[in-house]
Amino acid sequence: MKTFVRWCLPVLCLTILFVAFTPRFCAAQPGPDPTGAAQAAPASEPANQQQAYTLPPDKLAKAIALGRIRDTLNIVGSFWGLAVLWLLLATRAAAGLEAWAGRLASRRWVQGLIFFAAFLVIIDLTGLPLDWFSQHVSRAYGISVQSWGSWIGDQGKALALALLIGAPVLLLFNWIVRRWPRRFWLGAWLVTLPLLVLTLFVEPLLEPIFNKFEPLQKTNPALVQQLEKVVARTGTNIPPSRMFLMKASLKTNGLNAYVSGIGSTKRIVVWDTTAGRIPDDEVLFIFGHESGHYVLHHIPKMLAISAVGLFFVYWACAAFAAWLARRFGARWQLGGEDGTSPLSSRAGFVVLIFAISLAGFLLQPVDNAISRHFEHQADVYGQEAIHGIVPDPQKTAVAAFNALGQTWLEDPNPNPFIEFWLFDHPSVQQRANFAEHYDPWANGGHGKYFRN
Repeated sequence: MKTFVRWCLPVLCLTILFVAFTPRFCAAQPGPDPTGAAQAAPASEPANQQQAYTLPPDKLAKAIALGRIRDTLNIVGSFWGLAVLWLLLATRAAAGLEAWAGRLASRRWVQGLIFFAAFLVIIDLTGLPLDWFSQHVSRAYGISVQSWGSWIGDQGKALALALLIGAPVLLLFNWIVRRWPRRFWLGAWLVTLPLLVLTLFVEPLLEPIFNKFEPLQKTNPALVQQLEKVVARTGTNIPPSRMFLMKASLKTNGLNAYVSGIGSTKRIVVWDTTAGRIPDDEVLFIFGHESGHYVLHHIPKMLAISAVGLFFVYWACAAFAAWLARRFGARWQLGGEDGTSPLSSRAGFVVLIFAISLAGFLLQPVDNAISRHFEHQADVYGQEAIHGIVPDPQKTAVAAFNALGQTWLEDPNPNPFIEFWLFDHPSVQQRANFAEHYDPWANGGHGKYFRN
């Protein structure tokens, strides 16, 4: 499960883009995911001790090089996103865009839709070069096999959905700012929480826009029988009718399996690059890991953390944005001459987006630390969930991490600072090392989450 808690206003419209609408390339990937453990990951093994996650020399060199590129793109992308928002304000482009929308329509809500639709198009287009380069690198390293035509199609679908859903959502929040100029942050906070829940619920309904799915029973009935054993053991209550095979091979060579949705939309998805490519036992471990997110109540816990965190983030960002408006409002032509708050204008709302995006960047290590904590917990749960179903849970988990790490070319030894700031999973090496040594059943013991 991806980290869905992000501390920026695009959580409202771009959550839909990056959490719900885009292909899930890291749901069960050995790098990033939002859920962890009461137990911390073990300390690094001595340098002279063999590590549990290894790569052959040729793949190791590629993984190191690719890791550097990924980290650079991540950092550059964050700064570039902030720079684009600042430039829209500093060059008065946001104010000009607002004036242009005002000339096109007389009704204020129509002006708002035009403004925010144009804003989302600008944000999308300015990020396109980095997205293109990321896809180019993924193809060059043999991870992506998606054609450029298909990739452009996915970009277009994502933008269309952003316009369809993101523009009205931003308009709603802009209306809240205008309607309650002094306490708008509280109204925005109250509206954000149900939107996050709604995003989780509708995600499985929107995934078929980007990928093809078919019943897993149709092509892998034996795997379905094995998955049902884990379902029964974990109590996740997912029948075979909600187990699906995703045609990931049309776009990637990567491995993955995941659980998505909540309530009636909850389902199991196994990529066709995974089923039959790695042993079923390893698929069961990945599924057990994903089940842990649900059984251990990581979703409500993350929602609770989000509720508390976003309350203070919105409050602080409202104050910071108000200061920016006072300091630069005249230069940025934010409006407010009629006595209304400059932040209630369309251009002024971009100041709020900038403030919350900046907070999101600065708080990323906090978000990721929580994610790594939950992620480790799900690893423990997954290994215990397959105990008694597979012959050796330790070897199965280690093999799964190695398979996932090798296909995604995960660096076995990432930079500690990069891991602290950017990783929403523990490193693959830490996860594999822990799995190799986690054996609570030795000498008649039992697991943390299962008594047998």
